[in-house]
Amino acid sequence: MVAIVRILARRIALLVPLMLGIVLFVFLVMRFSDVDPASAFFQGANPTPEQLHDFRAEHGLLDPLPVRYVHFLGDLLHGDMGTSVLTRGEVVDQVMTALPLTVQLTFLGLGIAVVLALIGGVTAAIHRGRLPDQIVRVVSLTGIAAPGFWLALLMIQYLAVDRGWFPTGGYINPADSLTGWLWTMTLPALALSLPVAAQLTRIVRTAVVEELDKDYVRTAVGSGLPPRVVVGRNVLRNALINPLTVLGLRVGYLLGGAVVIETIFSLPGMGKLMIDAVKNGDPAVVQGVVLTTAIGFVVVNLVIDILYLLVNPRLRDAS
Repeated sequence: MVAIVRILARRIALLVPLMLGIVLFVFLVMRFSDVDPASAFFQGANPTPEQLHDFRAEHGLLDPLPVRYVHFLGDLLHGDMGTSVLTRGEVVDQVMTALPLTVQLTFLGLGIAVVLALIGGVTAAIHRGRLPDQIVRVVSLTGIAAPGFWLALLMIQYLAVDRGWFPTGGYINPADSLTGWLWTMTLPALALSLPVAAQLTRIVRTAVVEELDKDYVRTAVGSGLPPRVVVGRNVLRNALINPLTVLGLRVGYLLGGAVVIETIFSLPGMGKLMIDAVKNGDPAVVQGVVLTTAIGFVVVNLVIDILYLLVNPRLRDAS
């Protein structure tokens, strides 16, 4: 237990410079973009140069870059992400409104990907070299090569438009109707998860095959234990340690892919919020969405690290 606490303290300590680096990177990228907050604020109003100057002076846009960064960092620490130049509302309110849907979509897609990867990877490993293994390999390679947006369009055409099994878009809050929520989220989650499931399937297959070749497995089977018991109790527990480390990176893919998927299915999440902000020239909203997504990715990977420590006693002992 002491080893776990020590490792976690080290991981959390590393988060501080990492978070500061993310904030600095996003700040610099947005400051060197072509979008001018003052021009966006007066969009379509033909402002005078004096009005533009007064706006920049009022919002600190004329201050030196280091001073603006310190003010920006201080605002973030107080939960202030700025003000939308279009809606005049607080960016943090818009982000908090859109974030729950993106979290739902991401983790629903992650759950589907994990289940499919376990089923496909374990099946292929147990039947390696035979027909089930070949089928899983072909399907997983196809899934890796297929972009999520292309799968989304195919699903809309064949499952929503042609057959009417699912809606082509829209969102129902789970608090209003759980079945309606599943109905509207199934296609987006599938389109988002299938490429990740295909990648994880190959990783799970490789890990299980390596574990099946170890001496303790042959000894256990030779002593009369049913293969399904050996696989369920020992092989899976040891084999899934390495795929777990890859899972955190795949969550980042899911968060990024949600931007496109939400736009295709007209889901009012973080992705659609950012796309609309980019089209309308609202830099504060873009900045808020990118920061929230990046920090969420870091936090998820910290959780994956904690899970990895819990299931891998060798790492704890080595530390």
